Amino acid sequence: MMQRIILALLVVNTLVAAGSAYISFQVLSRPQVSSVPVAADGSVENSSSVATSGEAEEYTFFPIEKVIVSLQGEGREHYFVLDLVLQAEQDTDNKKLKQIDPVVRNSVVAHLSLMNFNTLRAMPIAELQSSLEKVVQADFASRQIVQPFAHVLVSKLVVQ
Repeated sequence: MMQRIILALLVVNTLVAAGSAYISFQVLSRPQVSSVPVAADGSVENSSSVATSGEAEEYTFFPIEKVIVSLQGEGREHYFVLDLVLQAEQDTDNKKLKQIDPVVRNSVVAHLSLMNFNTLRAMPIAELQSSLEKVVQADFASRQIVQPFAHVLVSKLVVQ
């Protein structure tokens, strides 16, 4: 009787081990859906976007947080707080992106501080993003600084 119980436990354990191995193989052989890893400096790496050729391209995203602009409005001062993200090629060195942070901030603040509060508040995000990208690119060109990123994205906008 004891031998039958031991034999039954051995068969059950073998089936459980074989089933676990099969499930592990199936899970590991599926295409992986990648998550977006975040580097220690806060930058986001290895995100992909669909290129015009249909192939996926890899990008690095570098955050520029809390760009604060103060504008005079009708009777009071208003604040705009923007979080920006620089989209660069995947192989772009994060040190280069970190080094240009002050230049991007300066370009954005200089551009937005010249604008009227009501005009800026009414501007659609896509138009604001396009405007900022053009200004930053022009500023980099005028300073003869190599631009290590492709696009300037607005990730957050707070108007107060």
